Amino acid sequence: MDFGKLHLYTGNGKGKTTAAFGLAVRASGHGYRTYIGQFLKNQIYGEVKALKNNPMITVELFGAGDCIAQRDITDEDYRHAKIGLEKCEMALHSSSYHIVVMDEICIAINKGLLKETDVLKVILNRPHDTELILTGRYAPKSFMRHADLITEMQATKHYYNTEGLISRKGIEC
Repeated sequence: MDFGKLHLYTGNGKGKTTAAFGLAVRASGHGYRTYIGQFLKNQIYGEVKALKNNPMITVELFGAGDCIAQRDITDEDYRHAKIGLEKCEMALHSSSYHIVVMDEICIAINKGLLKETDVLKVILNRPHDTELILTGRYAPKSFMRHADLITEMQATKHYYNTEGLISRKGIEC
């Protein structure tokens, strides 16, 4: 199989994580294994619950608690991000997965939890037969230079802003 491309899903719009999970589901239907490392997340969202019994998809959460945007960054946040990067790198080199997703990795860098250079080293040293998916707003230009596919989600209109809605179970979480 022709695996080994680097995907980048970024931008202000909704759907980056959803696109990555959708790709994992599609791949599982063809017998391909996916590892998903979710940075900054400790809450079990619907997509994680839905995939719990799918033997082709492994999901691990690397967050220390509630949303970082609502609190100060702690030493625990740094620790979880570091562990997450190490586990994603191990998954890439394990030969157990066809696809590895580093969900919200761009936000982890933007928040200062990880160094761009450390993540870039993982990207550049990955095996060339494993697809790698990176998600999150504020993608570094270095990631864009190396990506084979970039999808930028653009928020043209969002009911968070127009109607003041909060996250709804089954739709946003």
